Amino acid sequence: MPTRRGGALWHDRLVPFDVVHGAGLEWEERPPAFEGQGTRYQAAITDAANLTDSRARMWRYPARSRGRRHSDPDQEEIFIPLRGTLTMLLDDPPQRIDVEPGGVIAVHKNTPMQLRNETDEEILFFAYGAPPISGNADFLDDIVEAPPI
Repeated sequence: MPTRRGGALWHDRLVPFDVVHGAGLEWEERPPAFEGQGTRYQAAITDAANLTDSRARMWRYPARSRGRRHSDPDQEEIFIPLRGTLTMLLDDPPQRIDVEPGGVIAVHKNTPMQLRNETDEEILFFAYGAPPISGNADFLDDIVEAPPI
């Protein structure tokens, strides 16, 4: 029998997949990226899903908040809004991209980006990156006001 990476018990049988239910996510507070903004929350999916070749998280951004602007030399990343409109400022000079639930944003290596919530409601989105390398991002100057659409 071939060796399997990861795997879970499903009806008393070892299977080559893992399931992470939303109700079971453990949300951690992330301090506001900037003064005067609400607390962001993240739920790590990497360990819960036994991912070895990629990283994944769920994020909740409060109304009118933003993350730090950066570029990542190692990862390409996928962002999928699940609730609310995710705004991203991509490239340099920044281009504003608004994506509603069901849409997908693919950000390639070395692309300047900033994730934002420009709405009056909390947003929820899924972030996925590969390979699972972290800690090498270059942090860039903040953009306080998003350019118009």
